[in-house]
Amino acid sequence: MSQIRPLIPLLLTAGILIGGNGLQGTFISLRALEEGFSTSLIGLVGAGYNVGFAIGCVYVTRILRSIGHIRTFSAMAAIASAAAIAMVLVIEPAFWFLMRLVAGICFAGLFATVESWLNASVTNANRARTLSIYRLVDLGSVTAAQYLIPGVGIGGFELFAIISMALTLSLVPISFADRSSPIAPEAIRFDVKALWNISPLATIGCIVVGLTNAAFRSLGPIYAQEIGLSVTAIATFMSAGIIGGVVLQYPLGHYSDQIDRRLIILIATFGSLVAGLFLAFGAGSDEWLNFAGIFAFGAFAMPLYSLCSAHANDHAAEGQHALVSAGMLFFWSLGAIIGPLFASFLLDLFGPRALFIYTAAILFLFMLYTLQRMTARKPIPTDERSMPFRNLLRTSSFFNKLAGGSQPQRNGPELRQDARSDRIAEREDQV
Repeated sequence: MSQIRPLIPLLLTAGILIGGNGLQGTFISLRALEEGFSTSLIGLVGAGYNVGFAIGCVYVTRILRSIGHIRTFSAMAAIASAAAIAMVLVIEPAFWFLMRLVAGICFAGLFATVESWLNASVTNANRARTLSIYRLVDLGSVTAAQYLIPGVGIGGFELFAIISMALTLSLVPISFADRSSPIAPEAIRFDVKALWNISPLATIGCIVVGLTNAAFRSLGPIYAQEIGLSVTAIATFMSAGIIGGVVLQYPLGHYSDQIDRRLIILIATFGSLVAGLFLAFGAGSDEWLNFAGIFAFGAFAMPLYSLCSAHANDHAAEGQHALVSAGMLFFWSLGAIIGPLFASFLLDLFGPRALFIYTAAILFLFMLYTLQRMTARKPIPTDERSMPFRNLLRTSSFFNKLAGGSQPQRNGPELRQDARSDRIAEREDQV
Protein backbone atom coordinates (compact mmCIF):
# COMPACT_ATOMS: atom_id res chain seq x y z
CA MET A 1 0.00 0.00 0.00
CA SER A 2 2.94 2.35 0.55
CA GLN A 3 3.71 1.97 -3.15
CA ILE A 4 0.08 2.43 -4.24
CA ARG A 5 -0.78 5.32 -1.87
CA PRO A 6 0.66 8.12 -4.07
CA LEU A 7 -1.50 6.87 -6.96
CA ILE A 8 -4.79 6.92 -5.03
CA PRO A 9 -5.76 10.46 -6.16
CA LEU A 10 -5.34 9.44 -9.81
CA LEU A 11 -7.32 6.24 -9.27
CA LEU A 12 -10.12 8.17 -7.54
CA THR A 13 -10.22 10.61 -10.44
CA ALA A 14 -10.37 7.71 -12.90
CA GLY A 15 -13.25 6.17 -10.94
CA ILE A 16 -15.26 9.40 -11.02
CA LEU A 17 -14.66 9.82 -14.75
CA ILE A 18 -15.44 6.21 -15.70
CA GLY A 19 -18.57 6.15 -13.54
CA GLY A 20 -19.79 9.50 -14.84
CA ASN A 21 -19.18 8.43 -18.42
CA GLY A 22 -20.99 5.12 -17.95
CA LEU A 23 -23.93 6.85 -16.26
CA GLN A 24 -24.17 9.48 -18.99
CA GLY A 25 -24.21 6.92 -21.81
CA THR A 26 -27.17 4.98 -20.40
CA PHE A 27 -29.06 7.99 -19.07
CA ILE A 28 -28.88 10.07 -22.26
CA SER A 29 -30.43 7.24 -24.29
CA LEU A 30 -33.33 6.81 -21.85
CA ARG A 31 -33.89 10.54 -21.41
CA ALA A 32 -33.88 11.07 -25.18
CA LEU A 33 -36.56 8.40 -25.55
CA GLU A 34 -38.66 10.10 -22.87
CA GLU A 35 -38.25 13.45 -24.66
CA GLY A 36 -39.75 11.91 -27.79
CA PHE A 37 -36.61 11.43 -29.87
CA SER A 38 -36.91 8.67 -32.46
CA THR A 39 -34.59 5.68 -32.15
CA SER A 40 -32.66 6.89 -35.21
CA LEU A 41 -32.06 10.26 -33.54
CA ILE A 42 -30.95 8.53 -30.34
CA GLY A 43 -28.48 6.51 -32.42
CA LEU A 44 -27.23 9.75 -33.96
CA VAL A 45 -26.71 11.31 -30.54
CA GLY A 46 -24.83 8.18 -29.42
CA ALA A 47 -22.66 8.30 -32.53
CA GLY A 48 -21.83 11.92 -31.74
CA TYR A 49 -19.90 10.84 -28.65
CA ASN A 50 -17.85 8.37 -30.69
CA VAL A 51 -17.13 10.96 -33.39
CA GLY A 52 -15.74 13.20 -30.68
CA PHE A 53 -13.82 10.34 -29.10
CA ALA A 54 -12.12 9.54 -32.43
CA ILE A 55 -11.15 13.21 -32.83
CA GLY A 56 -9.83 13.29 -29.28
CA CYS A 57 -7.72 10.18 -29.84
CA VAL A 58 -5.93 11.90 -32.72
CA TYR A 59 -5.25 15.25 -31.06
CA VAL A 60 -4.92 14.57 -27.33
CA THR A 61 -1.18 13.86 -27.40
CA ARG A 62 -0.52 17.17 -29.15
CA ILE A 63 -2.51 18.97 -26.47
CA LEU A 64 -0.65 17.17 -23.67
CA ARG A 65 2.69 18.09 -25.23
CA SER A 66 1.57 21.67 -25.71
CA ILE A 67 0.10 22.61 -22.30
CA GLY A 68 0.86 19.66 -19.99
CA HIS A 69 -1.23 17.20 -18.02
CA ILE A 70 -2.91 19.32 -15.35
CA ARG A 71 -3.96 22.11 -17.73
CA THR A 72 -5.27 19.58 -20.24
CA PHE A 73 -7.27 17.79 -17.54
CA SER A 74 -8.68 21.02 -16.08
CA ALA A 75 -9.79 22.35 -19.46
CA MET A 76 -11.36 19.07 -20.59
CA ALA A 77 -13.18 18.51 -17.27
CA ALA A 78 -14.61 22.04 -17.31
CA ILE A 79 -15.82 21.75 -20.92
CA ALA A 80 -17.31 18.28 -20.37
CA SER A 81 -19.11 19.50 -17.23
CA ALA A 82 -20.57 22.46 -19.13
CA ALA A 83 -21.63 20.21 -22.02
CA ALA A 84 -23.45 17.87 -19.60
CA ILE A 85 -25.45 20.61 -17.89
CA ALA A 86 -26.18 22.40 -21.18
CA MET A 87 -28.16 19.39 -22.42
CA VAL A 88 -30.95 20.04 -19.93
CA LEU A 89 -31.19 23.66 -21.06
CA VAL A 90 -31.64 22.92 -24.77
CA ILE A 91 -33.52 19.68 -25.53
CA GLU A 92 -32.99 19.38 -29.26
CA PRO A 93 -31.44 16.40 -31.13
CA ALA A 94 -28.95 18.54 -33.08
CA PHE A 95 -27.78 20.30 -29.92
CA TRP A 96 -27.49 17.01 -28.02
CA PHE A 97 -25.44 15.55 -30.87
CA LEU A 98 -23.08 18.53 -30.64
CA MET A 99 -22.80 18.28 -26.85
CA ARG A 100 -22.10 14.55 -27.02
CA LEU A 101 -19.45 15.19 -29.67
CA VAL A 102 -17.83 17.72 -27.34
CA ALA A 103 -18.08 15.20 -24.48
CA GLY A 104 -16.37 12.55 -26.62
CA ILE A 105 -13.43 14.84 -27.35
CA CYS A 106 -13.17 15.74 -23.67
CA PHE A 107 -13.38 12.18 -22.33
CA ALA A 108 -10.72 11.03 -24.80
CA GLY A 109 -8.51 13.77 -23.40
CA LEU A 110 -9.41 13.07 -19.77
CA PHE A 111 -8.76 9.32 -19.95
CA ALA A 112 -5.52 9.86 -21.86
CA THR A 113 -4.33 12.39 -19.29
CA VAL A 114 -5.06 10.18 -16.28
CA GLU A 115 -3.64 7.02 -17.86
CA SER A 116 -0.56 8.78 -19.17
CA TRP A 117 0.01 10.21 -15.69
CA LEU A 118 -0.50 6.80 -14.09
CA ASN A 119 1.84 5.18 -16.59
CA ALA A 120 4.54 7.72 -15.75
CA SER A 121 4.07 7.07 -12.02
CA VAL A 122 3.99 3.27 -11.76
CA THR A 123 6.98 0.99 -11.45
CA ASN A 124 7.40 -2.66 -12.28
CA ALA A 125 6.98 -3.37 -8.57
CA ASN A 126 3.49 -1.89 -8.34
CA ARG A 127 2.27 -2.05 -11.96
CA ALA A 128 0.25 -5.26 -11.52
CA ARG A 129 -1.41 -4.02 -8.31
CA THR A 130 -2.21 -0.66 -9.89
CA LEU A 131 -3.69 -2.34 -12.95
CA SER A 132 -5.84 -4.66 -10.81
CA ILE A 133 -7.15 -1.75 -8.74
CA TYR A 134 -7.82 0.24 -11.91
CA ARG A 135 -9.92 -2.60 -13.33
CA LEU A 136 -11.85 -2.90 -10.06
CA VAL A 137 -12.43 0.86 -10.11
CA ASP A 138 -13.68 0.57 -13.70
CA LEU A 139 -16.07 -2.30 -12.97
CA GLY A 140 -17.33 -0.93 -9.65
CA SER A 141 -17.88 2.67 -10.75
CA VAL A 142 -19.66 1.83 -14.01
CA THR A 143 -21.90 -0.77 -12.34
CA ALA A 144 -22.78 1.44 -9.36
CA ALA A 145 -23.46 4.43 -11.59
CA GLN A 146 -26.19 2.56 -13.47
CA TYR A 147 -28.31 2.40 -10.31
CA LEU A 148 -28.34 6.17 -9.91
CA ILE A 149 -30.83 6.16 -12.80
CA PRO A 150 -33.67 4.32 -10.97
CA GLY A 151 -32.62 5.95 -7.70
CA VAL A 152 -32.87 9.54 -8.97
CA GLY A 153 -35.23 9.10 -11.92
CA ILE A 154 -35.01 9.86 -15.61
CA GLY A 155 -37.08 13.05 -15.58
CA GLY A 156 -35.98 16.44 -14.26
CA PHE A 157 -32.55 18.01 -14.18
CA GLU A 158 -31.08 16.05 -11.26
CA LEU A 159 -29.03 13.48 -13.19
CA PHE A 160 -27.65 16.15 -15.52
CA ALA A 161 -26.55 18.05 -12.43
CA ILE A 162 -25.01 14.94 -10.83
CA ILE A 163 -23.01 14.20 -14.00
CA SER A 164 -21.81 17.80 -14.15
CA MET A 165 -20.89 17.74 -10.45
CA ALA A 166 -18.98 14.47 -10.88
CA LEU A 167 -16.90 15.90 -13.73
CA THR A 168 -16.17 19.03 -11.71
CA LEU A 169 -15.29 17.04 -8.59
CA SER A 170 -12.90 14.86 -10.59
CA LEU A 171 -10.56 17.85 -10.43
CA VAL A 172 -10.30 17.57 -6.64
CA PRO A 173 -8.35 14.29 -6.17
CA ILE A 174 -6.06 14.96 -9.11
CA SER A 175 -5.25 18.37 -7.59
CA PHE A 176 -3.89 16.51 -4.54
CA ALA A 177 -1.73 14.21 -6.66
CA ASP A 178 2.02 14.52 -6.98
CA ARG A 179 2.68 18.19 -7.76
CA SER A 180 5.38 17.31 -10.29
CA SER A 181 3.68 17.05 -13.66
CA PRO A 182 4.91 14.05 -15.67
CA ILE A 183 6.88 14.45 -18.87
CA ALA A 184 4.61 14.85 -21.88
CA PRO A 185 4.26 11.61 -23.87
CA GLU A 186 5.71 11.11 -27.31
CA ALA A 187 3.49 11.99 -30.24
CA ILE A 188 1.27 9.12 -31.40
CA ARG A 189 1.59 8.22 -35.07
CA PHE A 190 -1.41 6.97 -37.05
CA ASP A 191 -0.61 4.93 -40.13
CA VAL A 192 -3.69 3.17 -41.45
CA LYS A 193 -1.86 1.35 -44.23
CA ALA A 194 0.89 0.11 -41.91
CA LEU A 195 -1.67 -1.13 -39.40
CA TRP A 196 -3.59 -2.99 -42.11
CA ASN A 197 -0.36 -4.61 -43.29
CA ILE A 198 0.43 -5.71 -39.74
CA SER A 199 -2.90 -7.49 -39.27
CA PRO A 200 -6.00 -7.15 -41.47
CA LEU A 201 -7.90 -9.46 -39.10
CA ALA A 202 -7.19 -7.30 -36.03
CA THR A 203 -8.12 -4.13 -37.93
CA ILE A 204 -11.45 -5.55 -39.07
CA GLY A 205 -11.98 -7.08 -35.64
CA CYS A 206 -11.70 -3.74 -33.85
CA ILE A 207 -14.15 -2.18 -36.31
CA VAL A 208 -16.54 -5.10 -35.66
CA VAL A 209 -16.24 -4.57 -31.90
CA GLY A 210 -17.13 -0.93 -32.43
CA LEU A 211 -20.06 -1.81 -34.69
CA THR A 212 -21.55 -4.27 -32.19
CA ASN A 213 -20.50 -3.34 -28.65
CA ALA A 214 -21.01 0.40 -29.13
CA ALA A 215 -24.48 -0.29 -30.54
CA PHE A 216 -25.27 -2.27 -27.37
CA ARG A 217 -23.96 0.49 -25.08
CA SER A 218 -25.93 3.21 -26.91
CA LEU A 219 -29.13 1.31 -27.71
CA GLY A 220 -29.19 -1.43 -25.07
CA PRO A 221 -31.27 0.80 -22.75
CA ILE A 222 -33.74 1.43 -25.60
CA TYR A 223 -34.02 -2.31 -26.30
CA ALA A 224 -34.60 -3.02 -22.61
CA GLN A 225 -37.25 -0.34 -22.22
CA GLU A 226 -39.12 -1.29 -25.38
CA ILE A 227 -39.43 -4.95 -24.31
CA GLY A 228 -41.04 -3.72 -21.09
CA LEU A 229 -38.28 -3.76 -18.47
CA SER A 230 -38.52 -1.34 -15.54
CA VAL A 231 -35.90 1.37 -15.00
CA THR A 232 -34.26 -0.72 -12.25
CA ALA A 233 -34.25 -3.76 -14.54
CA ILE A 234 -32.69 -1.66 -17.31
CA ALA A 235 -29.84 -0.70 -14.95
CA THR A 236 -29.39 -4.38 -14.06
CA PHE A 237 -29.51 -5.35 -17.74
CA MET A 238 -26.71 -2.91 -18.63
CA SER A 239 -24.69 -3.88 -15.56
CA ALA A 240 -25.00 -7.59 -16.40
CA GLY A 241 -23.44 -6.98 -19.81
CA ILE A 242 -20.59 -5.02 -18.23
CA ILE A 243 -19.93 -7.60 -15.50
CA GLY A 244 -20.17 -10.43 -18.01
CA GLY A 245 -17.37 -8.78 -19.98
CA VAL A 246 -14.98 -9.48 -17.10
CA VAL A 247 -15.73 -13.17 -16.61
CA LEU A 248 -14.09 -14.68 -19.70
CA GLN A 249 -11.38 -12.07 -20.32
CA TYR A 250 -8.61 -14.00 -18.62
CA PRO A 251 -9.63 -17.57 -19.53
CA LEU A 252 -9.91 -16.62 -23.21
CA GLY A 253 -6.72 -14.61 -23.00
CA HIS A 254 -4.85 -17.47 -21.33
CA TYR A 255 -5.82 -20.01 -23.98
CA SER A 256 -5.11 -17.51 -26.76
CA ASP A 257 -1.50 -17.40 -25.51
CA GLN A 258 -1.26 -21.19 -25.77
CA ILE A 259 -2.78 -21.84 -29.21
CA ASP A 260 -3.59 -20.02 -32.44
CA ARG A 261 -5.11 -16.79 -31.19
CA ARG A 262 -7.45 -16.62 -34.17
CA LEU A 263 -9.19 -19.79 -32.97
CA ILE A 264 -10.03 -18.09 -29.67
CA ILE A 265 -11.24 -15.02 -31.58
CA LEU A 266 -13.47 -17.37 -33.58
CA ILE A 267 -14.83 -19.01 -30.41
CA ALA A 268 -15.52 -15.65 -28.75
CA THR A 269 -17.27 -14.39 -31.89
CA PHE A 270 -19.41 -17.53 -32.09
CA GLY A 271 -20.37 -17.24 -28.42
CA SER A 272 -21.38 -13.60 -28.93
CA LEU A 273 -23.42 -14.56 -31.99
CA VAL A 274 -25.31 -17.30 -30.12
CA ALA A 275 -26.01 -14.97 -27.19
CA GLY A 276 -27.29 -12.30 -29.58
CA LEU A 277 -29.63 -14.76 -31.29
CA PHE A 278 -30.89 -15.92 -27.90
CA LEU A 279 -31.71 -12.32 -26.93
CA ALA A 280 -33.41 -11.73 -30.28
CA PHE A 281 -35.49 -14.92 -30.45
CA GLY A 282 -35.40 -16.75 -27.12
CA ALA A 283 -35.40 -14.31 -24.21
CA GLY A 284 -38.67 -12.58 -25.02
CA SER A 285 -39.64 -10.03 -22.36
CA ASP A 286 -38.60 -12.21 -19.42
CA GLU A 287 -36.26 -10.23 -17.16
CA TRP A 288 -34.05 -13.10 -16.01
CA LEU A 289 -33.66 -14.59 -19.47
CA ASN A 290 -32.59 -11.19 -20.75
CA PHE A 291 -30.16 -10.77 -17.85
CA ALA A 292 -28.66 -14.19 -18.61
CA GLY A 293 -28.49 -13.48 -22.33
CA ILE A 294 -26.78 -10.11 -22.00
CA PHE A 295 -24.38 -11.54 -19.40
CA ALA A 296 -23.35 -14.21 -21.92
CA PHE A 297 -23.16 -11.63 -24.70
CA GLY A 298 -20.83 -9.46 -22.62
CA ALA A 299 -18.73 -12.45 -21.56
CA PHE A 300 -17.90 -13.35 -25.17
CA ALA A 301 -18.15 -9.97 -26.94
CA MET A 302 -16.20 -7.72 -24.58
CA PRO A 303 -12.89 -9.68 -24.73
CA LEU A 304 -12.80 -9.42 -28.55
CA TYR A 305 -11.08 -6.04 -28.52
CA SER A 306 -8.24 -7.29 -26.31
CA LEU A 307 -7.92 -10.49 -28.35
CA CYS A 308 -7.68 -8.55 -31.62
CA SER A 309 -5.13 -6.16 -30.14
CA ALA A 310 -3.04 -9.10 -28.91
CA HIS A 311 -3.22 -10.69 -32.37
CA ALA A 312 -2.01 -7.44 -33.97
CA ASN A 313 0.87 -7.25 -31.51
CA ASP A 314 1.84 -10.83 -32.41
CA HIS A 315 2.59 -9.59 -35.94
CA ALA A 316 4.02 -6.18 -34.99
CA ALA A 317 7.73 -5.58 -35.35
CA GLU A 318 9.81 -3.95 -32.62
CA GLY A 319 8.82 -0.31 -32.30
CA GLN A 320 5.34 -0.81 -33.81
CA HIS A 321 3.43 -1.62 -30.62
CA ALA A 322 2.55 2.03 -29.90
CA LEU A 323 1.21 2.36 -33.45
CA VAL A 324 -0.89 -0.77 -32.92
CA SER A 325 -2.29 0.55 -29.64
CA ALA A 326 -3.33 3.89 -31.08
CA GLY A 327 -4.58 2.38 -34.33
CA MET A 328 -6.75 -0.28 -32.69
CA LEU A 329 -8.48 2.35 -30.57
CA PHE A 330 -8.99 4.60 -33.59
CA PHE A 331 -10.49 1.81 -35.71
CA TRP A 332 -12.76 0.83 -32.82
CA SER A 333 -13.95 4.46 -32.76
CA LEU A 334 -14.78 4.32 -36.47
CA GLY A 335 -16.93 1.23 -35.94
CA ALA A 336 -18.51 2.83 -32.88
CA ILE A 337 -19.59 5.81 -34.99
CA ILE A 338 -21.35 3.68 -37.60
CA GLY A 339 -22.78 0.97 -35.29
CA PRO A 340 -25.31 3.04 -33.27
CA LEU A 341 -26.42 4.88 -36.42
CA PHE A 342 -27.15 1.78 -38.47
CA ALA A 343 -28.58 -0.24 -35.59
CA SER A 344 -30.93 2.59 -34.57
CA PHE A 345 -32.28 2.77 -38.11
CA LEU A 346 -33.05 -0.97 -37.95
CA LEU A 347 -34.73 -0.58 -34.56
CA ASP A 348 -36.97 2.11 -35.99
CA LEU A 349 -38.00 -0.20 -38.82
CA PHE A 350 -38.24 -3.60 -37.13
CA GLY A 351 -38.45 -3.03 -33.37
CA PRO A 352 -36.11 -3.80 -30.43
CA ARG A 353 -35.18 -7.36 -31.50
CA ALA A 354 -33.42 -5.88 -34.52
CA LEU A 355 -30.57 -4.73 -32.26
CA PHE A 356 -29.32 -8.24 -31.59
CA ILE A 357 -30.23 -9.56 -35.03
CA TYR A 358 -27.95 -6.81 -36.35
CA THR A 359 -25.11 -7.72 -33.97
CA ALA A 360 -25.47 -11.43 -34.84
CA ALA A 361 -25.28 -10.65 -38.57
CA ILE A 362 -22.11 -8.56 -38.14
CA LEU A 363 -20.52 -11.26 -35.97
CA PHE A 364 -21.41 -13.98 -38.48
CA LEU A 365 -19.65 -12.08 -41.26
CA PHE A 366 -16.64 -11.60 -38.99
CA MET A 367 -16.55 -15.35 -38.33
CA LEU A 368 -16.38 -15.98 -42.07
CA TYR A 369 -13.59 -13.44 -42.44
CA THR A 370 -11.67 -14.99 -39.53
CA LEU A 371 -11.87 -18.41 -41.16
CA GLN A 372 -10.60 -16.92 -44.43
CA ARG A 373 -7.63 -15.30 -42.65
CA MET A 374 -6.80 -18.57 -40.89
CA THR A 375 -6.31 -20.19 -44.30
CA ALA A 376 -4.41 -17.21 -45.75
CA ARG A 377 -1.75 -16.82 -43.06
CA LYS A 378 0.05 -19.23 -40.79
CA PRO A 379 -0.21 -18.66 -37.03
CA ILE A 380 2.67 -17.09 -35.12
CA PRO A 381 4.34 -19.79 -32.95
CA THR A 382 3.72 -19.14 -29.26
CA ASP A 383 7.45 -18.84 -28.50
CA GLU A 384 7.85 -16.10 -31.13
CA ARG A 385 5.11 -13.78 -29.85
CA SER A 386 6.45 -10.49 -28.57
CA MET A 387 3.94 -10.03 -25.74
CA PRO A 388 1.13 -12.01 -24.08
CA PHE A 389 -2.59 -11.24 -24.01
CA ARG A 390 -3.51 -8.12 -22.04
CA ASN A 391 -6.96 -7.17 -20.82
CA LEU A 392 -7.50 -3.68 -22.26
CA LEU A 393 -9.98 -0.90 -21.64
CA ARG A 394 -11.07 1.23 -24.60
CA THR A 395 -10.29 4.45 -22.77
CA SER A 396 -6.99 5.60 -24.26
CA SER A 397 -3.94 4.17 -26.00
CA PHE A 398 -1.96 4.80 -22.80
CA PHE A 399 -3.89 2.04 -21.02
CA ASN A 400 -2.20 -0.42 -23.38
CA LYS A 401 1.17 0.75 -22.10
CA LEU A 402 -0.02 0.73 -18.50
CA ALA A 403 -1.06 -2.91 -18.94
CA GLY A 404 2.25 -3.79 -20.60
CA GLY A 405 3.93 -5.29 -17.56
CA SER A 406 7.62 -5.24 -16.80
CA GLN A 407 10.28 -5.05 -19.43
CA PRO A 408 13.53 -6.92 -18.85
CA GLN A 409 16.55 -4.65 -18.54
CA ARG A 410 19.94 -5.46 -20.01
CA ASN A 411 22.14 -3.88 -17.33
CA GLY A 412 22.14 -4.06 -13.57
CA PRO A 413 19.10 -4.20 -11.30
CA GLU A 414 15.58 -3.49 -12.44
CA LEU A 415 15.02 0.16 -13.32
CA ARG A 416 11.89 2.15 -12.59
CA GLN A 417 9.53 2.21 -15.53
CA ASP A 418 8.37 5.79 -15.27
CA ALA A 419 9.07 8.42 -17.93
CA ARG A 420 12.29 9.73 -16.41
CA SER A 421 13.89 6.32 -15.94
CA ASP A 422 13.00 5.39 -19.53
CA ARG A 423 15.08 8.32 -20.70
CA ILE A 424 17.94 7.36 -18.38
CA ALA A 425 17.86 3.79 -19.70
CA GLU A 426 17.99 5.06 -23.26
CA ARG A 427 21.07 7.16 -22.50
CA GLU A 428 22.77 4.19 -20.81
CA ASP A 429 22.03 2.01 -23.82
CA GLN A 430 23.55 4.63 -26.13
CA VAL A 431 26.71 4.77 -24.01
